[in-house]
Amino acid sequence: MPVKRLTGSRIREKRLDQGLRQAAVAEAVGISPSYLNLIEHNRRRIGGKLLTNLARVLGVDPTMLTEGADSDLLDQMRSAAAALGGEAEIARTDEIAARYPGWSALIVAQARRIAALDEHILALTDRIAHDPQLANSLHEVISAVTSIRSSASILVTQEQLDADWQRRFHQNIHKDSLRLADSSEALIAYLEAPEATVEVAQSPFEQLENALALRDYFLAPLEEEPSDIAALAQELGLSGPAAQLFDVYAAQYQKDAAMLPLQAFTDACRATDYDPSQLARQFNADFPSVLRRLSSLPTGEGHPRMGLATCDVSGALTFIKPVPGFTYSRTNGACPLWPIFSALSRPTQPIRAEVSLPDASQTRFLCYAMAIPVGAHQFDVAPVLQSTMLVVADPAEGAGFAIPVGGSCRICPRSDCTSRREPAIIGVSAAPGL
Repeated sequence: MPVKRLTGSRIREKRLDQGLRQAAVAEAVGISPSYLNLIEHNRRRIGGKLLTNLARVLGVDPTMLTEGADSDLLDQMRSAAAALGGEAEIARTDEIAARYPGWSALIVAQARRIAALDEHILALTDRIAHDPQLANSLHEVISAVTSIRSSASILVTQEQLDADWQRRFHQNIHKDSLRLADSSEALIAYLEAPEATVEVAQSPFEQLENALALRDYFLAPLEEEPSDIAALAQELGLSGPAAQLFDVYAAQYQKDAAMLPLQAFTDACRATDYDPSQLARQFNADFPSVLRRLSSLPTGEGHPRMGLATCDVSGALTFIKPVPGFTYSRTNGACPLWPIFSALSRPTQPIRAEVSLPDASQTRFLCYAMAIPVGAHQFDVAPVLQSTMLVVADPAEGAGFAIPVGGSCRICPRSDCTSRREPAIIGVSAAPGL
């Protein structure tokens, strides 16, 4: 029975880990190097005797090749290592996940919880530091305590005090005590933690992206106007700031859908092999709209998996649709060598580039990017730029140069990168090659 799609990548990783040449392995199992190359790039499915022979040559159990961890799990484990630091064996992530899938899932779940708790702590810290209602409540408590202390001090230090003045000070202490009790109760009620769970992402951006991921980023109700955006936001479980972000996203989605109707766009995509430049010319559409539309095509209908990212002129990522290998945390910082960032220095210029990751398989992506001004133009004011990048997973084998990119600097093994911002949490080494 054929095994699943990532088997070829695992075969290549094991071969590179052992320093074996592709031609030598191919000869040992009785196939051509070109056929092994197709297998390693997941373009041929294998099973049976050939799989057993490859496992024997590589010195591993066949299940290590067929039941390895999913790429999404590996990405999340590496991100957890980058976020939490320590001395994690990044190079052995695949092996750990394959051997101990339950523990690997636990690591990812705990990393998510820690990230959610960190977000919760930041929100509470910001609330304590800047909330005017909290500041007023604390002022009331301090004021009442100061008044009680002042009155009590007079009663203690003044030996000759007539009965009328004593009665007045006692009344003042009683009133201030009641005021202190009321202020304290209000403060305690205000500081009580809300019942909302911290298991889910607290960032409005993450809430939006998580809701869209459940629909595979394809929103059928928005394909035709009119659409009830507020009702759809409620259906997706979005409220507050996340719902406001969805309003902007949905308006842009509807605009793209009207410019690039689904059926006509789908037919054109298959006819042009999903080439954004040809599609932009055919529909007389702007390049970023085509990139966004391509990323929203439903993969269940045979469209290739494509990721999407947008960033502002500061380089902050404002939207991420991940694909395996392209999954980044906003807190760790993305690699500045991705085309989405280089596009900011060349506004309105479309960019097409292949990139390669520093993993054992040298995973490649085909990227299309463009930065354009957004908002109204003004004299003597620099334009506000937004960069959009489409990431095509598993492109056809390219013969040209691939830009060496990475994820977070903390887990990137490239030792000669001039864009490194901080040392890796493990010793860096040159990226593996054939």
